Amino acid sequence: MKRSPSAAAGPIQLLRLTESIILHQALYAVAVLGIADLLKEGPRPVTELARLSEVNEDALFRTLRYLSGHDVFCEIASRQFSNSELSEWLRSDAPQSVRAIAIFRGSDYFFKPFEEFLHTVRTGKPSTFKALGMQGFDYLRSHPDEARIFDNAMTAFSSLSASSIATTYDFGRWNSLMDVGGGQGLLLAEILRVHKDLRGVLTDQEYVINRARASSVPLMQFGDRVQFRCADIFREVPNGCRAYMMKNIIHDWDDEGASRILRNCRDSIPQDGVLLLVEYCLDELNSAPVAQAVDLIMMTVTGGRERTLPEYGTLLSGAHFQISRAIPVASHIQIIESFPA
Repeated sequence: MKRSPSAAAGPIQLLRLTESIILHQALYAVAVLGIADLLKEGPRPVTELARLSEVNEDALFRTLRYLSGHDVFCEIASRQFSNSELSEWLRSDAPQSVRAIAIFRGSDYFFKPFEEFLHTVRTGKPSTFKALGMQGFDYLRSHPDEARIFDNAMTAFSSLSASSIATTYDFGRWNSLMDVGGGQGLLLAEILRVHKDLRGVLTDQEYVINRARASSVPLMQFGDRVQFRCADIFREVPNGCRAYMMKNIIHDWDDEGASRILRNCRDSIPQDGVLLLVEYCLDELNSAPVAQAVDLIMMTVTGGRERTLPEYGTLLSGAHFQISRAIPVASHIQIIESFPA
């Protein structure tokens, strides 16, 4: 049972929570500047860091001092900083770097809708149009630089769980796998690495696939085991595979949009095939804080939502799928295995 704060501590505790935006933006700034990369070889004085990153020395010092108080970076001597255990994950070359995610969360596409969060609460509608003048994915299509930031962040998110997903489920039994809305293809590449006899197809919108072809070194190593297919999944999902996977796609959409995508999947998946949804799952015990936070992101930015497993069951049933099982991966991420009904 959670203990209630005392009368004296309660207001202070609540005020500290409002400081999260300061921490958020400080992390965004040092991620953009690549400060953790500059500290890769060891400590440096803030004078040198400011010169290399072409920013104001005093402002950078005060930012790093604040972050050090949150265990991000260490001030090892007066005005001299090193990486900490946490800031190592802000390095571009860290195996599971979160730098791209921190940059994305300070981008216009992500941050500006949250400036209009009250609009979403009042209306129940995403605030992206109010903040950006167009819907979210339309904005990405017309702003290539923001789209690259988005793609890099989604790839970084995939890197956090790709290995666990690839080893938790026996993808190899299906012989062929289509990663629907798979972005740059990092997850598909990890699955192909683990399951040696599997053939993979990466499917996404044309502008995403064009970037994936140009930059997806992990997928290119698999030669003719991998193909690229352009598709608008609201119109159709390509056929040709037995297993179809969507990671964090359905949560982008409200029930109407999600159902439309699932029905298109059903049109292409053979009777002896499978649909695999990799999604956060809410529970009934209010014990999934990560999923709850992502739920507010979906509500504000895309108009989507996180769902409980029974809610996914209802959506899938309406598209003529039947859930077989849900396999926990990590942090309330589950692989929801469904067969054609």
